[in-house]
Amino acid sequence: MESHRLSDYDYALPAERIAQRPAEPRDSARLLILSRETGRIEHAVFREIGRFLRRGDLLVVNNTRVFPARTLGRRATGGAIEVFFLREESPGRWHALVRCHGKPRNGEHVELEDGRLTVKLGQKSADGSWIVGIPRGLDLLKTLGQVGRMPLPPYVARDANDTRADEDRDWYQTVYARETGAVAAPTAGLHFTPDLLAALDTEGIGRVEVTLHVGAGTFQPVKEEDIRRHTMHAEYYSIGPEAAARILETRRGGGRIVAVGTTACRTLETAAQAEGGFAAGSGWTRLYVYPPWTFRMTDALLTNFHLPRSTLLMLVSALAGRERILAAYEEARREGYRFYSYGDAMLILP
Repeated sequence: MESHRLSDYDYALPAERIAQRPAEPRDSARLLILSRETGRIEHAVFREIGRFLRRGDLLVVNNTRVFPARTLGRRATGGAIEVFFLREESPGRWHALVRCHGKPRNGEHVELEDGRLTVKLGQKSADGSWIVGIPRGLDLLKTLGQVGRMPLPPYVARDANDTRADEDRDWYQTVYARETGAVAAPTAGLHFTPDLLAALDTEGIGRVEVTLHVGAGTFQPVKEEDIRRHTMHAEYYSIGPEAAARILETRRGGGRIVAVGTTACRTLETAAQAEGGFAAGSGWTRLYVYPPWTFRMTDALLTNFHLPRSTLLMLVSALAGRERILAAYEEARREGYRFYSYGDAMLILP
C-alpha cells in the first residue's frame, strides 16, 4: 500500500550534490537505469541511452521553449522589485509574480531593467499572481528576450554579475525547444544533443513532439501532510494529430512509449483521460499523479532526480514504487550523482 503522507516522500541530500551547471557536453551526464519490475539498477553515461531502448520504441519529448521571464527593477519609492512574468491573460495583460518589500499597489507603475520596460500593476488574482499591464503595442516576449533573465529554479545560485547568466540562456533550453511559453525547462530533455538524437533515429528509435508550457508552480512545495489535498497549478498542453497517430501506432505495434520528462508524461496521461480515449487535442491540465496511479500511455520514463516532498517525486513513485525510487535515489547519492534541473538522469523501464 503506497503512502499518502508527505513525510514519506522525504530524503536527505548534501548541498554539494545540487548541480549548478549542466554536464558538458550535455550527453556526458550520468544515467541511472531502474527496472520497475525487479528494482535492478544499472549505471551508464547518457549518450549510451540507446543501449537500453529498442527499435520501435518512441520518445515523446516536450518542445516547449523557456522565455526570460524574470525582471528586476525599482518602485517609485526606490525599493527593489521583481516581476516574474508567467503567461498572457489577454492582449496587454499578463499574469506575473511580484516580489518586493512592502505591499504592491494596484495602479502602481514599475520601471524594470534600468527603465527598458515599464509596466503597471493591476489586481491580484486568487492564485497569488498579479495582472500586469503592458504598454500598448509592445511585444513583451521580444522585449524579454532582450532584457529579461532566465527563470532558473531557486536552488541554482546566481548573483547579479554571475558570468554563467548568459550561458544559462543556452544551458536551460533543450536542443528541440521551439514553442515559447515555459517559465521552467523540461529538464530531462536537456541531456540530448543533435548528434545523439540523430544516432537514435538511425537505431529505429522514433521521436514525436508534444507541448506543455511548464509553469512556476512546478517548484511549488506540497504543504499538506496528506498529499491528496494538494492542488496542482494549471498548465497549457497540446498534442498534434501527427504525434497522436504515431503514439497510437507505436502502441499497436508493440513499441514502448518513453516519456521524456514528467511534463511529457503528464501530457500523455492527461490526453488518455479524455472521454473516448487518447487523441490529439489541447487545453489546460491540472493532472496530479501520485500513488497509486494507473498509467495508460506511459511505458517508460526518462527523468532527472527531483526535490524531496515534490509532486515530481510523487509522480515517479507512482510509476516505480516509492520505496524503490527512494532506494535508487540513495544509491545515486552514494555514487556521486548530481541532482535536480542541471543534474544527471534516470531511465525508468518496465
